[in-house]
Amino acid sequence: MFSRMRSVVKSIPCPANETARLAALAAQPHIAVLSSETMLLPRRLFLATAAAPLARLRAQPPKPRLPRKDCFFGIHFDLHPQKRDTALGRDVTEEMIERFLAQVKPDYVQYDCKGHAGYLGYPSKVGTSSPGIVKDSLEIWRRVTARHGVALFIHFSGVWDSLAVEQHPEWARGRPDGKPEPNQTSTFGPYVDELMIPQLKEAAARYDLDGAWVDGECWATNPDYSPAAARAFREATAISELPKGPRDRGWLEFLEFNRAQFRRHVRHYVDALHAARPGFQIASNWLYSTMVPERPDLPVDYISGDYLGNASISTARLEARYMSQTGMPWDLMAWGFVSGRATPVGPVHKPAAQLQQEAAVVLAQGGGFQIYYQPTRTGHIDDRHTGVMSRVARFCRARQALSHKTDTVPQVGVVFSTRSLYRAAGKLFGGWGAASNPARGWVDALLENHYSVDVLPEWKLEQMARSYPLIVAPDWPDLGEKVRDVLAGYVKQGGQLLVAGAANAVLFRDLLQVKLSGQAADQLAFVPGEEVFANVKGIWQHVELAGAEALFERYPTCDSTRDGKCAATFNRVAAGAVVAVYGPIGTVFATTHAAAVRQVARRLVERLFTPTISMEGPPTVEMALRKKGDMLLVHLLNSTAMQVAGEYVNTDFIPPVGPLRLSLRLKNRPRRATFHPEGRALAGVWKDGVWSALIDRLEIHGLLALEGAGPA
Repeated sequence: MFSRMRSVVKSIPCPANETARLAALAAQPHIAVLSSETMLLPRRLFLATAAAPLARLRAQPPKPRLPRKDCFFGIHFDLHPQKRDTALGRDVTEEMIERFLAQVKPDYVQYDCKGHAGYLGYPSKVGTSSPGIVKDSLEIWRRVTARHGVALFIHFSGVWDSLAVEQHPEWARGRPDGKPEPNQTSTFGPYVDELMIPQLKEAAARYDLDGAWVDGECWATNPDYSPAAARAFREATAISELPKGPRDRGWLEFLEFNRAQFRRHVRHYVDALHAARPGFQIASNWLYSTMVPERPDLPVDYISGDYLGNASISTARLEARYMSQTGMPWDLMAWGFVSGRATPVGPVHKPAAQLQQEAAVVLAQGGGFQIYYQPTRTGHIDDRHTGVMSRVARFCRARQALSHKTDTVPQVGVVFSTRSLYRAAGKLFGGWGAASNPARGWVDALLENHYSVDVLPEWKLEQMARSYPLIVAPDWPDLGEKVRDVLAGYVKQGGQLLVAGAANAVLFRDLLQVKLSGQAADQLAFVPGEEVFANVKGIWQHVELAGAEALFERYPTCDSTRDGKCAATFNRVAAGAVVAVYGPIGTVFATTHAAAVRQVARRLVERLFTPTISMEGPPTVEMALRKKGDMLLVHLLNSTAMQVAGEYVNTDFIPPVGPLRLSLRLKNRPRRATFHPEGRALAGVWKDGVWSALIDRLEIHGLLALEGAGPA
């Protein structure tokens, strides 16, 4: 018997790659079941025995794939195929993908299809494929992911298609100077019907795709001065001269006109794909995030965005808190590397600890998490990168049961103003850059002061306001009368409101019991902190007391003995109360993260609000109070050593912190308290309606689960 089996093994070609050899052996019909005495057999026959489970696995029917709304962890690969590519797909093998899936175990993979350059990464009959394709990567990825029950989405660039514009200049967005834009297509033109939808339909059908992550959309869309756009705008408004800037007649109308057209563009291609392939799931990158802060009315299936750059954790904090309020399935994508644009040497990859720290921010808000990597131009994924992905995956999976799809326990809400951005930023959509700093700064300052914070979208404010014991209206330039009226009603019914900024001093003057003095002006302002002065230079409104209580003063120099002016006030309004600070606290904190400014923010909040949960610990520990069913959850995130500067692009060591003392005001004593992911029981102390416990050590992220206890 052994001699016959040896002859079978010798007849099998033996590739140099051992994994490929296993697959070749497993594919032989003669090697289906082998004796348990395999350790006594020659090495090749032993390898064949080891490969037998792989053959059995491949013989099994495909596993069902999770719909995106139930997905939790994924990996994104894109290459943006180019004209200059020569070896796309050359190194993509089933064995490489099998190894990757076995270690990382993602719910879905997003693989490249078409990047911003416009070339397709697969052999197409309806579009222009990259001339460098030597192997169909998508076909191999689909074959293996289907076998393992892993959903496959594609990365597909939408509005941004440089090749389409090169081949059809008449499809381009028009620039204000009348010239065609070389990268962006016009949403008023035929591109979406003649190329984009046919390409998506072809790829979806050819590879039985689960969906598409459409990139280069809202953030790549700008005001369009093409002949078709100009004609449509004139017909809609009777404004003959297209406005070029905020001083021109019809500027805001022109921006909104272009936004409306983008919405029609998205609805059109999503409806077309849904009609052609029911169940095909689509996201338009960053749609219904802070970049498009609107009520989710379009038929996209999920919300997603890729955050990058320095201080990624600060970005993730704001975006996760916004997306979690939309009521839609959502995830955030961390780049697995710091972009080459941020360093003089090109991309620098992040160690697992850094990505785990970023993931914790997203998990704490109930969302899904994914990581973006670029394979080599030949499609190879190095085992080192796979190892990092697998460590991050295990970190996330250990927390999935108590983090995914949770709900907030309202504490502090920070208003996110669509009106301010749409009217003052001069763009259609984000990224907004410094224009969003009022909200970003307040979220960061409140978190560093250990408050559990949510972001309140303007479009949802009226629905949500009364559930929050404290609302912060950041130093936005133009909150508008509608938001003011909602917040005024909230205060009169017993809410606690903190308003910041010179513009809000004017907007909310009827609630503040102060007299405005002169015009707001950009000026130096130093506010005493606990140790040093808080430098809060910016636009301040001078006020005089007219019934309000002064909280503290600001000074034109670092001299608190003279020339002080009122910086903040407190006033009771009906059943509620208002604290106002008359300068740009959020904007300044976003750009400095100065400790003294954080301390000023805490003084303002403490006058209004006693939180459900408090903590003694360093400012680098972030809290989030959530719930899942009847279980109260406290997320603790250690943001110590978070990446904030291009000169220090990554970290592989997050120093642990502790001990941390938590105190929660609860209706009753918890029936059970456990700290996860370890699952160890915490005894805690119950006294006078407050449950207290000591967390001796926090690594990157921990989660306290309290059963049978709700907030007081």
